[in-house]
Amino acid sequence: MRPEVQVKTEERRQTMKISEMDPHHWQKIAAVSGIAAIGLGTYGFHIFKPEKPVFKEVWQIASLYHLFHTAALLAAPITKRPHVFGGLMTAGILAFSGSCYTAAYLEDRKYSALAPFGGFAFVAGWASLLF
Repeated sequence: MRPEVQVKTEERRQTMKISEMDPHHWQKIAAVSGIAAIGLGTYGFHIFKPEKPVFKEVWQIASLYHLFHTAALLAAPITKRPHVFGGLMTAGILAFSGSCYTAAYLEDRKYSALAPFGGFAFVAGWASLLF
């Protein structure tokens, strides 16, 4: 009878829902995001030399928002709804900073189309702290 209990436990682990995810996983996601933010920021400051200087500024803004919201992501486990806050901050980082990095690197503004959605995700993430 004992092996059946272990099988059910194994099956349950494989079908975990997001709401059952440990809130402290957001700190690991923040760690990965922080490594990326530091690396991309360093690249942008020391190596990235676009033909049009405006794209250097776009890269710097992406880097600033990336790092700032990564730091906020560290607080996700202590919020009332860690998965809502963490998910929105992560979506904002990917959509806003990701599209700005891409637009700057390729020096083409058409790749920044997702930036407004990322900005909205940031605002929604911060607003989620009110409820």
